[in-house]
Amino acid sequence: MGDSGNMFYNASSTIFKNAKKLRANQTLAEKLLWEELRANKLLGLRFKRQHPIGTFVADFYSHPVRLVIEIGGGYHDLAEQMEYDAGRTEEIEQFEVNVIRSTNAEVEGNIKSVIEQIKTICIERQVR
Repeated sequence: MGDSGNMFYNASSTIFKNAKKLRANQTLAEKLLWEELRANKLLGLRFKRQHPIGTFVADFYSHPVRLVIEIGGGYHDLAEQMEYDAGRTEEIEQFEVNVIRSTNAEVEGNIKSVIEQIKTICIERQVR
């Protein structure tokens, strides 16, 4: 199962390069959420943006609570993208990491609600 000492879960150098490119090209929703996560230090937790995990790059990750936060646009509603996302979530969860998803519209339109959802999940995962 998961290796709690390695927060990159055997990510390759290629994945690290991809993460660096993604950090330089964040969407508006990712920028907004990143500012909130950095400014508020939710429950004293540190989040990393565009974080390598296995063969993927997570939009945001907090290692102490093993939580990935994914932000997506409308294309995530397409059947084939939903199937890909489900497979990606399944692979990430094999590392005992929880994955939650929000849309760009949710972040841009009601970031306080998104932050509250994240906060609730973080509290639940800290108790474990």
